[in-house]
Amino acid sequence: MAEVLLFHHVLGLTSGVRGFAERLRQAGHTVHVPDLYEGRTFTSRDAGLAHVRSLGFDTIIKRGGAVAEDLPAGLVYAGFSMGVLPAQMLAQTRAGAKGALLLESCIPVSEFGGTWPEEVPVQIHGMENDPSFAGEGDIDAARELVRTAPAAELFLYPGDRHLFTDPSLPAYDEAAATLLTRRVLAFLDGVG
Repeated sequence: MAEVLLFHHVLGLTSGVRGFAERLRQAGHTVHVPDLYEGRTFTSRDAGLAHVRSLGFDTIIKRGGAVAEDLPAGLVYAGFSMGVLPAQMLAQTRAGAKGALLLESCIPVSEFGGTWPEEVPVQIHGMENDPSFAGEGDIDAARELVRTAPAAELFLYPGDRHLFTDPSLPAYDEAAATLLTRRVLAFLDGVG
């Protein structure tokens, strides 16, 4: 079984993020879900982004790195949307990573050292017409990662919703979220 460090999205540690972590635990995986906002949650993307900007994106990445320092090296790093920032940074830079799950976001690998580690498998998931994922360049970064990394997969889902995996939000898409969860569990079984 895999050990996962899962980072929440821009709205904070919602019940939907906690529920996703619980689903992975029910499948036998160990899942750590830190709260990078220290208890705050938001009901709109704009409010969440304003909070992140007030903290600084670097602070979010540093908080994620600090959490990892207290955990073993052989982790799968996962993140939803904004949570991909610390997850991807750790997968690319921390020795011993077992894998990465980049959910609804992908950052150009040049942001964290220029290359993806060959030994680290990665899955990227997003909706093909999501204004954030497809419209802000994440899908291009994901395609480039798949093109250059030997063990990278990109899964696109029909639709235009962002945060479609979180059942506590209006953007939730049950069919797409169920398929994503099935693919994530297969990935974790393969690296665990």
